[in-house]
Amino acid sequence: MAEEKKTDTRVAVIQQKLAVFFERVGKLSRLHRLFICLGTLLLIGGGFYYFVFMPKYTHLQNAEQTLEIQSNKLNIVKRQARSLKKWEDKMAEVEEAFYIATRALPDKKEIPSLLKSVSRAGSSAGLNFVLFQPDPEVNRDFYREIPLSMKVEGSFHEIADFFFQVSRLNRIVNIRNITLRRNKSASGMIDMACNAVTYMFVEEEQNADQNKKKKKG
Repeated sequence: MAEEKKTDTRVAVIQQKLAVFFERVGKLSRLHRLFICLGTLLLIGGGFYYFVFMPKYTHLQNAEQTLEIQSNKLNIVKRQARSLKKWEDKMAEVEEAFYIATRALPDKKEIPSLLKSVSRAGSSAGLNFVLFQPDPEVNRDFYREIPLSMKVEGSFHEIADFFFQVSRLNRIVNIRNITLRRNKSASGMIDMACNAVTYMFVEEEQNADQNKKKKKG
């Protein structure tokens, strides 16, 4: 009960003060009352601007800046993703080409039969072999050269046929260091000296073993 009486007393005091305030305002001129209304509106508007609008506006600006930064990052990531996809496609093409190339290189077991195929191509073309001699192998980064020295006798047509048959082999064989001379003993015949070179793919482990052997030697 005591608390209710205190509250009623406070309300009554506030009502009295407001009544006195409005009474005084009522006695003022119209111009003064207009200024008071404008001041009150400005005070309320200023309070709303500083305490309500400005925090929300600042928050909105920060959100827009964050959105712009994240959008730029997203665009960069998208460009990088497109570039990565392009390089992945190129890598796949290179790997496929490398696989095809290694498939065209004979392994160690196929070397003797490949040399026989070269010899057979020459005999089939009608060439007479004067020299057919395998030379020492040459190690490269990831493959090994298998050279073969040859000297043959035959007509121009037979030599051309030999080149054609070698080009149709299912393994890579390059003919290089070609030297042609007219045969002194037979008319229309040509002496040809050349090197036939094939290539054998070497695994990394084999290369490491060979390097170790060289260092020990």
